[in-house]
Amino acid sequence: MNAMVTLASPSVGTSVRAASGALLDPATLSVSLQLMGSQALLFYRLDEEECARRARVCAARLDSLDALQTLLELPVDEPVALASLPARLRSALRRLPAGAADVDCREVTRRAVRPLTVDLAVVRASAAGWRGGLERAGRFAPFCRRALLLDSAPPAPEEKLMEAAFYGIGVLVADGESVDLLLEPRPYTPRRHTPAAWCFIEEFHHRIG
Repeated sequence: MNAMVTLASPSVGTSVRAASGALLDPATLSVSLQLMGSQALLFYRLDEEECARRARVCAARLDSLDALQTLLELPVDEPVALASLPARLRSALRRLPAGAADVDCREVTRRAVRPLTVDLAVVRASAAGWRGGLERAGRFAPFCRRALLLDSAPPAPEEKLMEAAFYGIGVLVADGESVDLLLEPRPYTPRRHTPAAWCFIEEFHHRIG
């Protein structure tokens, strides 16, 4: 592997998966996409049941932060009486995309959930571009684990690994045809579910559609 190989190369995905095997579910898929202003290799798991439900009901795309906020205020698959909801929320229900919820004159039942889970985002950088790589990987902090893939070991590796560990970013280094994991990324533990995080998932799902 060398600096000319891109994250879109299947060999890179295979090598990163092998190095990160203990972090990834066997069902995890991968794709290289331009997201958050950077080319990234993303490992993800589809929610097959939700994807099938959306296809079955011809669900419209969920790309509105307002709609996602409305859905987050409702339980999943549990009917809620409209009379129990504040006027603001009752009004917002009328603007939900098709397939997101079942609404009649008496109650609403949320159906939509996230169609996939992103487990790991890997951003590539040269050893000389360490700081820029950390910044680009850091953009994925609200959504998943993050790691940096370097073309060679960084100078002063102990110092660099301590810096990456401070931000919770893993470090992988290309070594010939393989990739070595020097530092595991910090587990992703969101404090709360936000419309922005769900919107990222919906955009990603649309892109791989």
